[in-house]
Amino acid sequence: MAEATPYLTHINPVYEGYFADPFVWRHEDVYFAVGTGANEASHQPQERIFPVLRSNDFLHWQLVGNALSRPDLSLGTTFWAPAVAFCEGTFFLYYSVGHGDQGHQLRTAAAAAPEGPYLDVGHALLEPSSTPFAIDPHPFQDIDGQWYMFYACDFLDASPGARPGTALMVRQMNSMTELASNSHVVLRARSDWQRFEAARQMYGRVWDWHTLEGPCVVRHGSLYYCFYSGGRWENESYGVDYGVALSPVGPYSDAGNEAGPRVLSTKPGRCLGPGHNSHVIGPDGAEYLVYHAWNEEMTLRRICIDRLVWTPTGPRCPGQVEAV
Repeated sequence: MAEATPYLTHINPVYEGYFADPFVWRHEDVYFAVGTGANEASHQPQERIFPVLRSNDFLHWQLVGNALSRPDLSLGTTFWAPAVAFCEGTFFLYYSVGHGDQGHQLRTAAAAAPEGPYLDVGHALLEPSSTPFAIDPHPFQDIDGQWYMFYACDFLDASPGARPGTALMVRQMNSMTELASNSHVVLRARSDWQRFEAARQMYGRVWDWHTLEGPCVVRHGSLYYCFYSGGRWENESYGVDYGVALSPVGPYSDAGNEAGPRVLSTKPGRCLGPGHNSHVIGPDGAEYLVYHAWNEEMTLRRICIDRLVWTPTGPRCPGQVEAV
């Protein structure tokens, strides 16, 4: 009887530099990661945006440069949360750019190599006049080949099951640079742990503001799981939960998370404010979530990797509770 392949053991963080909103993908047996770097986080964009890491073994990661050639600064100086898709020989980088935290648009850039340089294609994915704040693009390809774009935007209405704030949407993609006109709500905030800030000044009013962001979709069996980050990214309330659906456009349900995030959450002395994950298959064949978490001083968000396990009660990261 052959011995089972042992799972990889990551020592988090897997890279010591500032690296938030990590998106990891595999191309020709090499792993790449792109994320929000220190310059982007401090609103000081350089000529090249978004640091890129490379790993041949999924354990050790080296900085290889920056992905995006900076577009016209009239678009803004705040760049967030890149994600990459590969289609018909071209790499497409999706990102948001804007002015501060109230005014962001989704855009696309393309490159011939995974590390770039990516050049902006020249137009927004969503019309900024109709969607003035859109962030955290996540491209997802279903098993039939159809692509979908998940993202986060602001909702100002309220109902018994939905609170005002940032939440999740999806649109089918007509091409790698164009979205369909029809949109579908994925998930809205409905629990106290998802609160970003009480009495927040937004859109000329004061709100009890909630946040769901950082969507990442995984098909498991016949179901679609939309992982997301909720709460406030700047403190220990931030964590990762998920909604589940029968199709990419939903309807999704995250029932069962009322007490807090079920996949990743703050563990004192171990993990602080984990969030904005991506999903990838490791060289051992296991599934992994790649996410960022704060250092103890809360001065750096750094890239971490935990194995993902599918349990009878849903997806979990056992590395959060296993002994170090």
